Amino acid sequence: MMTREWKLGDKVRHAGKPEWGVGSVIAADGSLQDGSPCQRLTVRFDRAGNKTLSTAFADIRAAEDFFTAPEHIPEDPLLAAHDESSIREALTKVPEPATDPFVSLKKRILATLDLYLYGETPGGLLDWAARQTGLKDPLSRFSRHELEQFYQRFIANVDQHLRRLTKDARKLEPSLVPEVLSAARPGARQALRRADDGR
Repeated sequence: MMTREWKLGDKVRHAGKPEWGVGSVIAADGSLQDGSPCQRLTVRFDRAGNKTLSTAFADIRAAEDFFTAPEHIPEDPLLAAHDESSIREALTKVPEPATDPFVSLKKRILATLDLYLYGETPGGLLDWAARQTGLKDPLSRFSRHELEQFYQRFIANVDQHLRRLTKDARKLEPSLVPEVLSAARPGARQALRRADDGR
């Protein structure tokens, strides 16, 4: 089922391929897939060039729905030194939407599963680091090797957090894990199965 109709010039991202970066819709045609309306889009992505996609299969979302890193980086050396330790800490921290105790358990699990979106591809690694730190260009502060090491620590923290959430879900809302599992993307589904097996 089509939830949004895309038009020429719309800025989008492919949620399953964050390494492609932001794309601009350059062609949009309506079509049907198994009797449901969808669109066949041609999108020019920053890092992947032109791609032709069907909204029946590709998870296309508005670019503004994704975190955008701010442009500003402090120039003051004292601020920059403090900022450096904050940035290193931010790289391995599980973000607040996944940990906020004031949102439902389901929302926390879904926010945690969204953290498995990136992977260690060059584009995915940069998008992850920008989202975690707010740096426009994470390679201005860290080498790719350093980012890969931080990413491995980050995923270990996310895995541990997801295990706690699934354990809580099995106690408090037993039907929640199977419900979320059926709707999760493949990488997130594997992580959720691993977390649930380790309870």
